[in-house]
Amino acid sequence: MFSKIYTAQLRGLTPELVCIETDISKGLHSFSIIGLADKAVEEARDRINAAIKNSGFKAPAKGNKKIIIALAPAGLQKSGSHFDIALALSYLQANKDIKFDSEKKIFLGELSLDGQVQPIKGTLLITKLIGDLGFTEIYVPEANAKEASLIRGVRVYGVKNLKDLILHLSPRNPVSYEEKATTLQVSLKLSPPAKLSSKTKIPEIDFSDVRSQREAKRALIIAAAGGHNVAMVGTPGTGKSMLAKAFSGILPPLSFDEILETSGIHSAVGLTTKGLITEPPFRSPHHTSSYVSLIGGGSFPKPGEITLAHKGVLFLDEFPEFDKRVIESLRQPLEEHSIVVSRSKNTSTFPAHFILITAMNPCPCGYKNSTHKECVCGPAEQNRYRRKISGPIIDRIDVWVNVPEIKHETLLEKNKEESSSDIKKMVEKARNIQANRFSHEKIKTNSEMNSRLLEKYITLDNDSIKILNEAAKRLGLSARSYHRVIKLARTIADLDDQDNIATKHILEAIQYRPNLNL
Repeated sequence: MFSKIYTAQLRGLTPELVCIETDISKGLHSFSIIGLADKAVEEARDRINAAIKNSGFKAPAKGNKKIIIALAPAGLQKSGSHFDIALALSYLQANKDIKFDSEKKIFLGELSLDGQVQPIKGTLLITKLIGDLGFTEIYVPEANAKEASLIRGVRVYGVKNLKDLILHLSPRNPVSYEEKATTLQVSLKLSPPAKLSSKTKIPEIDFSDVRSQREAKRALIIAAAGGHNVAMVGTPGTGKSMLAKAFSGILPPLSFDEILETSGIHSAVGLTTKGLITEPPFRSPHHTSSYVSLIGGGSFPKPGEITLAHKGVLFLDEFPEFDKRVIESLRQPLEEHSIVVSRSKNTSTFPAHFILITAMNPCPCGYKNSTHKECVCGPAEQNRYRRKISGPIIDRIDVWVNVPEIKHETLLEKNKEESSSDIKKMVEKARNIQANRFSHEKIKTNSEMNSRLLEKYITLDNDSIKILNEAAKRLGLSARSYHRVIKLARTIADLDDQDNIATKHILEAIQYRPNLNL
C-alpha cells in the first residue's frame, strides 16, 4: 500500500517542495521516517499517532505493519513540525482509511495530540512557490490562511483540525466546498492592493509630540524623502529616540509587492499571526544584541533584524554600545541592500534594504558640551568611544545631525509643531518625483543611485561644483561621501520641487556631513 502527498518547507527564505511517500507492508511492526529528518520531524510519529487516534481512526502504532515514510528529495535536510498534516494524510491514504486525489494540493500544519491544527511559519512564501509550480490548492492552519490568500491563483483553505480536513477530502463523506463552509472555513481572497494600504496606522509617536528640534526634524524629513541613513548625536533626553520612533510614521505606505515581500519575510520567522505587514516595519534591537540576531545566520541560516527591517527602518539606539563586530557587519547591507550568509552546506541571501537610524551620545557619560551637567569622561575614554564608529560606517551614513538640549520652558508650551500626517504628504510628493525620474531604472529613491546614474540624472552648475570640491578638501570626504552629498542635495531639491540642484541645496547637504571631532 503506497501513497504520495506534497508539502513544502523553507530554507532561509527559500521555499522548497517536499514529497512525502508512505509504504505500508505486512511484517514485524515498525514505524520509521527517513530522508534527513531532524528531531522535530522524528517526533511527528508520536504526534500523528495521537492525532489520528483522537480523530476516530486506528493509530499507526497498532497492528503488524511495517510503515516507512520517506521525505524526498532525500538529500535535503528536513526540519520543523509543519509536516505533521501531510504525514498523517499520507499514512491514512496508504492504509486505505481515506481516499482522495492529492495531485496539485499542498498540506501544511502542525498537529496537537487531539488533532487540532497549530499555526506555522513561512506560509506566505510557500504559497507563492506552489503557485509558481502550478499547484492549485493549499491547506494551511486557520491562523495562517489570511496571509496565504495574498497569492492569486491558489485556493487557500484554513484548517481547524485533522478530522474536518479528512471529512473534507474523503469521498466517503462527499461534501461540496460551499456546504462544508460551516466546518472547514474557506479563506477568501484579500482585497485589491489599493484597499490593502488604505487604512493608515496611527503612529504611536507623532512628530508633533517632539518639541523644538527643528534641525533634527528637517534632517529626518530629508532622510525619509530620499531613503537616506541618519545618525543623531546628542545628550540624553533630547528626543532622539522619540524622533526615531516617529520616523516610520512619515514614510510612504508599502506597495502591494512590498507587502508581499515584507510579510513573507516576517512570516518566515512567525511574526504574521497577528496580521500582515502593511506599513514600513520598524525594528529596534537592544545594543546587547548578538551578531547573529542582527545580521542573521545559525546552523540553518535564518533572517536577522536587518532583514526584518527590509523596506522599513532599523533603529540602533546607543549605537557605539553595540559590539564592534556588529557595527562593522552593517557595511555590506548598507551598500548592497542584502546580506549573504554562507555555511558549509548552503548559502543564503537575505534582502536588507532599510533606512538606518542611529542615536548616540557625544561621549560615554553622555554630557560632553552639556549646559546642564559636567562631563566626567577623560580623553582616553572619549577617543575609545569615537573609535567604535569606523570611517567606512561614517561614510555610509548620509545625514549626521546634532540634537541639542531642549529649554525646559518650551516643554509645557502649547503644541504648534507640524504633525506626522502633514510631513508625510511632503515626503510622498518627493518620492513621486523620484519614482517618475527613475521609472526606467531598477531603483526608486535618490539614495540608491550609483555613479552611472549620478552622471545620467544629475547636473551641477559651476558654482555648486566649486563649493562641493572645496568642502570635500576641507572635510576630507571620500569618493563615497562625495557622491552621497550629491544624492542628498538631489533629495533636498526634490523637497523644494526644483528640477535642478541649486547652490543652497549643496550647502545644506554639506552641513550634514559629520564633524569627526564629536
